[in-house]
Amino acid sequence: MNAYDEVADFIAANNPRGVIAFQPSAESKDRVADLISREKTEGLPHEEKSELDHYMMIEHLMRLAKARAQRYLTNG
Repeated sequence: MNAYDEVADFIAANNPRGVIAFQPSAESKDRVADLISREKTEGLPHEEKSELDHYMMIEHLMRLAKARAQRYLTNG
């Protein structure tokens, strides 16, 4: 099990329903969409590229946590 798996499992086990229901704010979604769009069209300065990379890591972690949470609810 890698670090992402460990953290995702910890998050999911503590509040499976809350994890599954979680959605980022509209502001966060808009920011990520803007960064992705600008990365594809014009490129990003280092700071914004780093910010986008962090958002992508968080998204990966939350997908893992949501999958684990679903398993907790399904398997009891």
